[in-house]
Amino acid sequence: MAGGRLTPEGYLPRVVDEQVERYLGTFGAVEIAGTKWCGKTWTALSHGASVSYVDDDLDLARADPSLMTLGEMPHVIDEWQLAPRVWDAVRRGVDRSRGLRGGWILTGSSTPLARRGGEAPAHSGAGRIGRIRMHPMTLAESGDSTGEVSLAGLFRGEFAPCAAPGGTRELVELACRGGWPEAVGMDVARAQTVAREYLRLFLTESAPAAGRDGEVTGRLVASLARNLGQAATYRTVIADMYGGEDDPASLISDDTLASYLSFLKASYLVEEVPGWVPQARSRKRLATKPRRYLADPSLAAAQLGMGPDALLGDWQTFGLLFEAMCVRDLTVFARALPDIGFEPVRYYRDDSGLEADAVVELADGRWAAFEFKVSEDKVAAGVSSLLRLRRKLCENPRARVREPEFMAVVTGVSRYARRTGEGVYVVPLRCLGA
Repeated sequence: MAGGRLTPEGYLPRVVDEQVERYLGTFGAVEIAGTKWCGKTWTALSHGASVSYVDDDLDLARADPSLMTLGEMPHVIDEWQLAPRVWDAVRRGVDRSRGLRGGWILTGSSTPLARRGGEAPAHSGAGRIGRIRMHPMTLAESGDSTGEVSLAGLFRGEFAPCAAPGGTRELVELACRGGWPEAVGMDVARAQTVAREYLRLFLTESAPAAGRDGEVTGRLVASLARNLGQAATYRTVIADMYGGEDDPASLISDDTLASYLSFLKASYLVEEVPGWVPQARSRKRLATKPRRYLADPSLAAAQLGMGPDALLGDWQTFGLLFEAMCVRDLTVFARALPDIGFEPVRYYRDDSGLEADAVVELADGRWAAFEFKVSEDKVAAGVSSLLRLRRKLCENPRARVREPEFMAVVTGVSRYARRTGEGVYVVPLRCLGA
């Protein structure tokens, strides 16, 4: 676990700590990548013995990237993507020392391909550099969930009923505060300033630095916030971005929109949840449009200009933010499973409208389905939907779909984690953990 001599004072342990330790024992180097301000540097330092900050010596790093690799191992190289050839220097360092494990820890908040000029490493680092994805903090990491119901435990058949903390307003405030380490412990008004500043800096600095128009980027982010968790088509997004124009499609092409979406994904500002079908080789896995979320629900609240009072008066919009919070936390917990498949979280929706908000599938084919319901009065509908899903997929002998390991309704305003008579778990988000 984390606990190196560089560990910052007040460091809150993260779910990825265990994965970082495991990867340091497996690869010559490890990259921790994710959105800005999610805590990558502190996590890297908690596992490191020395550090180089690329942004402090940027000209030097670009002139001689090998200098950034010098230091006691594991050596942290922070924001390596500012000088992409640092990646190649690390890869060569791994190649020079047969059997080296845990030599370097790199952190990055965007891929070099998204940066101005297209400068990128010459080699992918496959087999040498293990890649770990990091997200803003879950409620369990920030201390706002008891974590008594473990996702890994549910896959092992382990569950015990328990009570959830807090009430309605506190849940809404947690969504507005977000999972930014710097915001933990802040009152919600100050925390929302953090999210707004994140967006402002992204639109005025990060986007132009990557050769993107800040206004276009802003319109796209606003559209994604309004269509949070939707599998919106390009036509829908474009119409929403330029809704006041007679011919929105004339203002931005599909190719341009695709390039902007790729930029937002490469910057870890947007998360895409792909569709799921039971058959791993089915072409529908690639054909199903992804659902899109911003990296943290607080970003959507900030973009929409809504605080707790406004969301309490607009329960439908809060339901979208709650879903985004569920996806964030479940993705982090799923990534921590040692036998997780290539995509940690997917969603299911068929032609009849039957759906599951999330599906977690392990590499051995075991799977679990989830519905997200913001309040207790919607639990029965969530249970019914999951039971229909199981019947449709598993009672057809020609489909050859194995039974799910479990199914669960993740709730917001709900007091108790329990198991229904039909065998479906009801788990308040503030009880869920890795």
